[in-house]
Amino acid sequence: MSAIRPCHTLSPNTKQRRLGPWPRLMVVVALALAGLSQWPSSAWLTRPGLEGHGRLAAFPPVVLWAWERPELLDFVDPQAVGVAFLARTLYLSGSEVIVRPRLQPLSVPPETKLMAVVRLEVDRRRLPELSRQQLATATQAVADVSSLHGVQALQVDFDASLSQRAFYRAVLQQLRRQLPASMPLSMTALASWCIYDDWLTGLPVDEAVPMVFRMGVDQPRIRRYLAHGDFRVAACRHSLGLSTDEPPPPVRAARRLYLFHPHAWRPEAMASMFEEVGRWPASP
Repeated sequence: MSAIRPCHTLSPNTKQRRLGPWPRLMVVVALALAGLSQWPSSAWLTRPGLEGHGRLAAFPPVVLWAWERPELLDFVDPQAVGVAFLARTLYLSGSEVIVRPRLQPLSVPPETKLMAVVRLEVDRRRLPELSRQQLATATQAVADVSSLHGVQALQVDFDASLSQRAFYRAVLQQLRRQLPASMPLSMTALASWCIYDDWLTGLPVDEAVPMVFRMGVDQPRIRRYLAHGDFRVAACRHSLGLSTDEPPPPVRAARRLYLFHPHAWRPEAMASMFEEVGRWPASP
């Protein structure tokens, strides 16, 4: 039988907590040093086509990924920037689903749109059975984060192999049935899934976010493809995942941006990325 249990390496008494806001003076100084009196000031942020679609219509045009580290994001403008934070990680191991909760503090302005991210990992030493019971347990473990305070959307992050795709599809299908009808469901996607494959077609998600960074050996080929066309899969055309430490690829139209930063977010890192995307052409 599949079972949920907490990760052994973590203290069961550790809880997620909210830190107090940064002094506003620090934010003003940081923005002044960056040479920005108003931000996000890029015209890109108000382009037609960034109003959102379907359940995600209310989400801002930029979403910062807040991974497993202390993140103090009190400096963001909640009208222009949302936050997708890693809420928990599930390890599929043998017949079990091992749950590792978020252990690092996250601080955001009260009005910030929050998206809870659940990462799925596979234990390479004890390959998962991918049984019906494990499917039900994993799905419930993902669905549970939708009830966290302030969460308005859910995102699943799983680099599923070919043999794990049927399981992943079933998780998303069951998850959609368990979530409130109005709750947006997002997924991350390898860029290759959006170009050279069609297994994403028909998935019950509001968007598939192509991660166009850390692409490994596929990077030159994918960048060449995007220089001349858009993603083949329709679900991949609403958003884009970028990293602050890699040059963005060519894009064909405005879409929501999910931004990853390899270190804790600071105002200058976010401002630099806005400046970069602000130079993108306004139309295809």
